[in-house]
Amino acid sequence: MKYNFDEIIERRGTNSVKWDGVKNIWGRDDLLPMWVADMDFRTPPFVMNALRERLEHEVLGYTFACEEWYTSICTWLHNRHQWEITREMLTFVPGIVRGQAFALQCFTNPGDKVMVMTPVYHPFFLVTERMGREVVYSPLELRDGQYHIDFDRFRKDIQGCKVLILCNPHNPGGRVWTVEELKEIAAICHNSGTFVISDEIHADLTLPPYKHHPFATVSEEAAANSLVFMAPSKAFNMPGLGSSYAITVNEAIRERFQAFMEAGEFSEGHLLAYIGTAAAYRHGAEWLEQMLAYIEGNIDFTENYLKEHIPGISMIRPQASYLVFLDCRELGLNQEALTRLFAEKAHLALNDGTMFGKPGEGFMRLNVGCPRSVLEQALRQLRDAVV
Repeated sequence: MKYNFDEIIERRGTNSVKWDGVKNIWGRDDLLPMWVADMDFRTPPFVMNALRERLEHEVLGYTFACEEWYTSICTWLHNRHQWEITREMLTFVPGIVRGQAFALQCFTNPGDKVMVMTPVYHPFFLVTERMGREVVYSPLELRDGQYHIDFDRFRKDIQGCKVLILCNPHNPGGRVWTVEELKEIAAICHNSGTFVISDEIHADLTLPPYKHHPFATVSEEAAANSLVFMAPSKAFNMPGLGSSYAITVNEAIRERFQAFMEAGEFSEGHLLAYIGTAAAYRHGAEWLEQMLAYIEGNIDFTENYLKEHIPGISMIRPQASYLVFLDCRELGLNQEALTRLFAEKAHLALNDGTMFGKPGEGFMRLNVGCPRSVLEQALRQLRDAVV
């Protein structure tokens, strides 16, 4: 079946954070939203059909995870990432940011140090700070158009840290970490006594020829000292269902985390989350391949358009995801002036690079998970504002 990603879908009036939330953030509603990390494509029909079929029953009572929720995840991870897990390793979590908060409560105490590698998805440090933990910021190195880990700096910064929150693949840089890099992280964290929480929500958005490596698969040290979060929400455009899960290979860590989750009844999902996940993983392989090809086309278009029409702005080409980190430093603007340029002159709503940490100065994050015509419009508006 050929899927249509060029279709324009009106999302205004649905309480969409991305579309209806623009006025709350920017104080105006005439900006084209290219910010929040969800896509403007239809949620896949096989997911919607599964949800509709269940809703036709017309009794929305208490439910537990269906067997297909477990088997679909295990099968998907086997087929897509060559990761063999058992159902006992799985714990439902109502969203990965919440899952990280639960994990921090479970494995750390107030005042403990937690390391993040910036620029990085901002809830990593915001949630950590709000929970009374001390954030250690370890900057990545931007070299040859991609982010890299300075392992000398990493070894120094990780000392005394109770937890590392790893973004794998990386957001906002779109970097897919190699097996060698992940093994090095695992070895250093093992030696420093640092537990690894790996957010892998963008795993299924890895673009060819790159390959995602779940952190817990790269070494025995990684498997023994980590908790991995995954979800179908980004890849299949269903974040509103709040359907995510944790995978813990180490039995002692698993028992501790599951006991914490069960104590607060945090691991009880809702029936549509279970059904949506199972449908996405059972029937989603072909849709995902077509969607990723479309996204790669959008990335190519963005890269070529910037080179041809907006030479003052370049981009870090993502190896995963539909999020493009724009390097605007050659414009010579401070961050306040840069954000004003995008909002007031280009009439675009993008994520300010500094929300991902200090290394994000001079950058803006662009979401290209949209029909090509919308992306073309956004880039034309940016060109007219800059040139």
